[in-house]
Amino acid sequence: MNTNKVGIVDYDAGNLRSVVNAVRKAGAEPVISEKAEALSSCSRIILPGVGEASTAMRKLKERGLDTFIPGLKVPVLGICIGLQLMCLSSDEGDTECMGIFPSRVRRITDLPLAGEEEGRIKIPHMGWNTLSPYNKGWGTPLLEGLGESPFVYYVHSFAATLSEATLATTGYGGRTFSAVLRKDNFIGCQFHPEKSGPIGEIIIKNFLTI
Repeated sequence: MNTNKVGIVDYDAGNLRSVVNAVRKAGAEPVISEKAEALSSCSRIILPGVGEASTAMRKLKERGLDTFIPGLKVPVLGICIGLQLMCLSSDEGDTECMGIFPSRVRRITDLPLAGEEEGRIKIPHMGWNTLSPYNKGWGTPLLEGLGESPFVYYVHSFAATLSEATLATTGYGGRTFSAVLRKDNFIGCQFHPEKSGPIGEIIIKNFLTI
């Protein structure tokens, strides 16, 4: 296993190039592949993506990656839909996902309101928003060195519910969703660290040290 190689899962979900550039900038060698054999030689795996859940999950199944990914023992980072596909299920396309995180993915407007409704909200949730620890501290080295209430970049219409795997949250339109999930060696970010400026660069570098 090459300790400097970061496998980037190719399942036709888009946004690979910006993740590749972020990994290279952080000093690691990206390996883009749809094949489990090539990804197995990497010391870390990133499951990125922008797209629709049922289509993305079908692509993972076609490549045999829906069973390969949950069995990984190396650090795995899911970004945006990558996080969502590691949850139990998604309301988008009524999709059964990989079941790594005990959260379910719902349309943002279907998440429970925390208090009074703040009027109509724009979907997708697109732009900068803050992260907040769900409990005391961030709970993962991935988020070390970010300071208080760091801003990160979002583009999504669906989000994961809160669960025992939730480490950080973001609020939008009176709803609160899981911004970061973690279980064992699996971590997911609903936001895009590769598009989150200096904060995102810290997160990618932190991932390379986990």
